[in-house]
Amino acid sequence: MLKKVGAKEERVKAPTVFLFDIDGTLLLSGGAGRRSFEAAFVQVCGRRDACAHFSFGGMTDRAIARTGLTAIGRDADAATIDALIEAYLVLLHDAVAKSPVFTVMPNAHATVEALRTNADFAVGLGTGNVRRGANVKLARAELAHLFDFGGFGCDYEDRAELLRKGAERGAAKLGVNAAEARVVVIGDTPRDVAAALAIGAECIGVGTGGVAPSELLALGAVAAFASLAEDGALDALVG
Repeated sequence: MLKKVGAKEERVKAPTVFLFDIDGTLLLSGGAGRRSFEAAFVQVCGRRDACAHFSFGGMTDRAIARTGLTAIGRDADAATIDALIEAYLVLLHDAVAKSPVFTVMPNAHATVEALRTNADFAVGLGTGNVRRGANVKLARAELAHLFDFGGFGCDYEDRAELLRKGAERGAAKLGVNAAEARVVVIGDTPRDVAAALAIGAECIGVGTGGVAPSELLALGAVAAFASLAEDGALDALVG
């Protein structure tokens, strides 16, 4: 585990909203999302190469659609983005179901379930996936029943704003204003860290998405772990 030097060691008993990223943090879909977007671009735009030159890591679904459209010289208007997202969602069901290397991250179930036992905690999602896409992935991972709120890519294209919405929903479940709650974002990319900091939240980084914990820590995560299974990960979330 890596922890920022000088980080507070105090334990707080405050209402806390946890917002988990999905891809790279809770699970890996084995490329199902990328394959579905590529096929959606073929259907809507007749191009498979729209997303060939950028990583999806930490991006919202609508941002992926917009970036792909721009890359092939198409107008990224709302109607075209909506058409791409709809085509993507139809394709995603089959792609996730048939993905041969779909992986649930170590300790993902146990961590979420442990947090849910505390009445002062609200455990939700902070994901760039639109809600329907998130549900498809979480259903195969047998995690969907553990999350009943969140901030999603269909709420806002901007990741910070969707996290803000998730924090508001979580605080409402706890019966407090968002400003009164501790907000903790759990993610695996630099975009997760940046968005968390943008709304004044803590970020706990995990290296399961391919970015080194040391890099996430340097970007502003308060702690970073190789995975949720590493010793100290649950303590960092709680404390």
